[in-house]
Amino acid sequence: MGRAILAISGSAAGFLNRPFASLGTTVAGFCRQLTGLMFDTYRPERHYMRGPGPACAAKRGRAPD
Repeated sequence: MGRAILAISGSAAGFLNRPFASLGTTVAGFCRQLTGLMFDTYRPERHYMRGPGPACAAKRGRAPD
């Protein structure tokens, strides 16, 4: 009998009003965005192609600039 009452009361707790239920996910999302902005490792200037490399210059017989 005691287990039945515990099971009912445990499942009934899911129907209670929880005003701060989404607070944790909101704070976690904010922290995730903040650290993403602060520690962004993508630098487009590292991936920017500045022109033909030394292999292209050697193939055409010119000295690289």
